[in-house]
Amino acid sequence: MQVTSSVRQPLVTGGKTYHDVTYDVARQVEGKPTKLWFLAFLTAAGVLALGSIALLATLWEGIGMWGLNKTIGWAWDITNFVWWVGIGHAGTLISAVLLLFRQKWRTSINRAAEAMTIFAVICAAMFPVIHMGRPWLGAYWALPLPNTFGSLWVNFNSPLLWDVFAISTYFSVSLVFWYIGLIPDFATIRDRATGLRKTIYGALSFGWDGAAKTWMRYESVSLILAGLATPLVLSVHTIVSFDFATSVIPGWHTTIFPPYFVAGAIFSGFAMVLTLMIITRKVFKLEDYITMGHIELMNIVIIITGSIVGIAYITEFFIAWYSGVEAEQYAFINRATGPYWWAYWSMMTCNVISPQLFWFKKIRTSIVATFLLSLVVNIGMWFERFVIIVTSLHRDFLPSSWAMFYPTWADVGVYLFTFGLFFTLFFLFAKFFPVINMAEVKSVLKSSSDKAHK
Repeated sequence: MQVTSSVRQPLVTGGKTYHDVTYDVARQVEGKPTKLWFLAFLTAAGVLALGSIALLATLWEGIGMWGLNKTIGWAWDITNFVWWVGIGHAGTLISAVLLLFRQKWRTSINRAAEAMTIFAVICAAMFPVIHMGRPWLGAYWALPLPNTFGSLWVNFNSPLLWDVFAISTYFSVSLVFWYIGLIPDFATIRDRATGLRKTIYGALSFGWDGAAKTWMRYESVSLILAGLATPLVLSVHTIVSFDFATSVIPGWHTTIFPPYFVAGAIFSGFAMVLTLMIITRKVFKLEDYITMGHIELMNIVIIITGSIVGIAYITEFFIAWYSGVEAEQYAFINRATGPYWWAYWSMMTCNVISPQLFWFKKIRTSIVATFLLSLVVNIGMWFERFVIIVTSLHRDFLPSSWAMFYPTWADVGVYLFTFGLFFTLFFLFAKFFPVINMAEVKSVLKSSSDKAHK
């Protein structure tokens, strides 16, 4: 008999049994797509098709289609790259770190968060590749491949190469972790299916038999992968921050970037998880599995990481003043009062002020308020990356080379392409894969064994 805590609310509500969990999650995979799903999928596919025009134009004409110039060599492309990498951070944190800390509330949200991570990293990896101009001529040179060109080799001292290693490792580990977790659920769907569907899910489940020894190996592998993935939560965005911190450009050359970037990545990642989970729980009627308790806990994480990001903003200004370096001080004054002041104050409003509203229980337990604030946070985090990159470059040491960046239709279109790709992949995942981890959710049911036998 399981004992229900008199203090802590159950993680799954509605008095669900093991059968209920299987039915509620599997019916989304087994049933026909709803009109709402078709509408969402076709919208995402439409954005993807629209954005592909800009992508093809960029590949055909070159990155001169973007609004870059001699002074501002990085702008929307790297802004979007860092933003997408940050969004992918929450998946690993929820899956790996919370697993090691035995946080059971992760069970209902980890599957979708892991999928979000993989799709976000795919979107992020596109931008450095496109930025090469003609990637088909040499994108593979970013890898340390043996060759017959004498000393032609990658620069192992470059943080841009570290990016390649960090993100490819992050993607590989996240993909394996996500798929390993899917195998028991694929087997459940296989056992309920017939015909071609049974064959497909049978192949995807790798012959899972549900034996005690199989479960033991599954849990061991999950812990090993969680142990491997946990350092990646810190290392990936730390290495991304080195793209800027190892330079000598005022506004970039600072040691606070690694922890600041990691906190910002978790901040934006949890906001995107909330955005997707609130929609998913409503569309698929999963309110008993993704409860108000889950949403409130994620909002608390957003309060903490948002506060860390706010402290980092203040620390940057203090260190610029304390350094006594005139160029460094001007870089930060220019952010707040220069031509891009609107981007800076949008960032401060969205990232520092708006998360503090979650201190009020009424707001952090409101679905509408949470959804709107999760969108505000992600908008603010995009502005943060834009401010760091563009405002630090557009006015450098030589006033005669000062310039402004204005995005072109191609900049906007390529960004829309990644949005379309991300949501197209997520909607396909939500329809054909179990969006909630059935096996893990069953492990946290309260008194389910008693109810099942009544």
